[in-house]
Amino acid sequence: MRTEDFWQLIDEARAGGGGEPGPVAARAVALLAERDPEDIVGYARHQTRVLAASHKADLWGAAYLINGGASADGFEHFRGWLMTQGRAVFARAVGEPDSLAELPQVRAASLSGEEFSAEQMLAVPWDAYRKATAAELPADRDPVRVPDLNDFWDFDDEEEARRRLPRLAALFVEPPME
Repeated sequence: MRTEDFWQLIDEARAGGGGEPGPVAARAVALLAERDPEDIVGYARHQTRVLAASHKADLWGAAYLINGGASADGFEHFRGWLMTQGRAVFARAVGEPDSLAELPQVRAASLSGEEFSAEQMLAVPWDAYRKATAAELPADRDPVRVPDLNDFWDFDDEEEARRRLPRLAALFVEPPME
């Protein structure tokens, strides 16, 4: 599966999923399950590459600020939510995590405390493969390496957050008054 095909499927799922992560993931499973099993395997490989490319300390810091904390699993689930926002938002956030401060739902979350997570989006290829074949998705024989983030910064350090992610820090370190 090509990059274009991967994101096009997500866009189709977004259009039919109402924008909420659960329905987007369910629609992605349904759309993907209609394809050949090789396409589903290709989607899984591409998703793994997308997640590896987005495994960056400053994006984790952004997730931490926005969600009021983010464990390793929480960061994975945040990136699942980020996938549901589409290619342009995802790519921009990976390159410039502070750009997430421009999203209306993130701005609203600074007041509401809403957290962004879509674990179900991460399960799309496995669920689609099972639905299409009644079998488990084969293990990838050529796994993608995930960058080591043992060098990440202290996400609780407000000054460092202001330096690295000034727009998000303005929303979440000292949230705006209602």
